[in-house]
Amino acid sequence: MSTVRNPDQTRSRLLEAAYEEIYQNGFQGMRIDEVLARTGLKKGAFYHHFASKQELGYAVLDDVIEKFMTGRWLEAMQQADDPIAAVESKLDMMIAEVDPNEPIRGCPLNNLAQEMAPLDAGFQQRIDSVFQFWIGTVADALARGQAKGIIAARVKPQVAATFIVGAIEGCVGLAKASQNPATFLDCRSQLTDYMQTLRS
Repeated sequence: MSTVRNPDQTRSRLLEAAYEEIYQNGFQGMRIDEVLARTGLKKGAFYHHFASKQELGYAVLDDVIEKFMTGRWLEAMQQADDPIAAVESKLDMMIAEVDPNEPIRGCPLNNLAQEMAPLDAGFQQRIDSVFQFWIGTVADALARGQAKGIIAARVKPQVAATFIVGAIEGCVGLAKASQNPATFLDCRSQLTDYMQTLRS
């Protein structure tokens, strides 16, 4: 019997395995052999979809990490009546996702930013694009909040959104460094205090 091939499924399996390898070991620490071992695929399947390790890394950013960040933030912020409450809800979700029995691995986007943005223009541009999307999503929600009278007129939405995203990523990074979820909770409490000052 002939084997039915599904190129899209094969590509997805490679991307998922590569994402896990990158999240665990960093892009430079990722090994194609390990990606293939996770999937049970052969090198021919890999090279059918990706010309190089670098191309695979770009695809992980474009097709996995960007979609994850878009799914986490876009819908919630677009539908939010109260942008401050929406951000706080997402922070609660991030806290709930922490498994006390697993190492804190940080934010996959920020991990790649720290590792690869200074080294590779393709990574840098993609990473910055995702961050700018995230910031823009929060800024748009703050601007809508101003129009509704929820957010103070003095607030500059783009500037405030940049600080909020930067603070979130800094909190996650400190929790990763300390391997202590309480660090994130401490940071989050201060970020919450800041966001309350944005209210009208």
